[in-house]
Amino acid sequence: MTKTNITGTNIVFDVAIIARAILYYYIWIATKHHYIYNIETEVHRPEPFSFSIFLHTYRERERETMSTLRVPQQVPPASEDCEQLKKAFKGWGTNEDLIISILGHRNAAQRKVIRQTYAEAYGEDLLKELEKELTSDFERSILLWTLDPAERDAFLANEATKKWTKSNQVLAEIACSRSSHELLMARQAYHSRYKKSLEEDVAHHTTGDFRKLLAPLVSSYRYEGDEVNLTLAKSEAKLLHEKISDKAYNDEDIIRILATRSKAQINATLNHYKNEFGNDINKDLKADPKDEYLAILRATIKCLVRPEKYFEKSLRLAINKRGTDEGALSRVVTTRAEVDMKLIKEQYHKRNSVTLDQAIKKDTTGDYEKMLLALVGHEDA
Repeated sequence: MTKTNITGTNIVFDVAIIARAILYYYIWIATKHHYIYNIETEVHRPEPFSFSIFLHTYRERERETMSTLRVPQQVPPASEDCEQLKKAFKGWGTNEDLIISILGHRNAAQRKVIRQTYAEAYGEDLLKELEKELTSDFERSILLWTLDPAERDAFLANEATKKWTKSNQVLAEIACSRSSHELLMARQAYHSRYKKSLEEDVAHHTTGDFRKLLAPLVSSYRYEGDEVNLTLAKSEAKLLHEKISDKAYNDEDIIRILATRSKAQINATLNHYKNEFGNDINKDLKADPKDEYLAILRATIKCLVRPEKYFEKSLRLAINKRGTDEGALSRVVTTRAEVDMKLIKEQYHKRNSVTLDQAIKKDTTGDYEKMLLALVGHEDA
């Protein structure tokens, strides 16, 4: 990916992103006027253009293109969806296909409105209705999917703290693959749901080096911009190499860099690390492949800079010849379907020579299979 250094500064921008953003900007200003409303004078005036705001909006739009969720062009009113869901729960048996056809094809905002409308119309919690009517892996996938993304992350994080083992990478996954805003929303949802903080639960349930790494990761609020300090990247790459060479894997400087630097800055640092010292940093962190702390350290780095590779591996390990890890499979599909599942699917196909759709068909059955296929954008789902 081409990078250009802006002369006289230590700032780096992705040329492809900027070029596409500028193109979309000209299309945008040619087709749409933006106004802000002045309450005192009751007059609309043109909103001053902010390139940073536009670039943020552009990134959100581009992220939507990485989603595999297939939402119909004409979505019925939430009240109609609720009526259909209520019908699906009535009678001798539950109509699972109807549930999938609705919830499996609605985005997060639409699902939130459906939950609110259902509660208002019937005085019942849709999640509890689903829990009562469904079973097994299908039930878990539907419940995870129907939760608001922040609520879902809070639930998964709480589950990970309660069932925490040294091989459990879910906390690092949530802390590092989400944006700063998403992680903040998850922490707030954790407060509301469990009446305590995620940070205190992580500190309580983890120990030693794991606590030393995970507590600052879940507490982080990183800068989200693309600006990169090349001088800092060079010095911190050298620092990381020194610590890793000394096998000081739990050193506070390693943790400080990974827990506080922006993802763009970390990416620049790790690129310099590879260019200067010849190895990808994760290769140097495989000194002991069975060391679970090093495994979480590698997962942290991968989630920060190449999350699609991390999630591809998670899916590959979940769908294997020894049996299916339905918990991991459901977690990855429900959390990434609206984020970057297209990239993950491409990575999966490249790495495994079969499509993710084919792997899901082979390893799952029934309504669970149908739900997963709907979320990964399978044509017939």
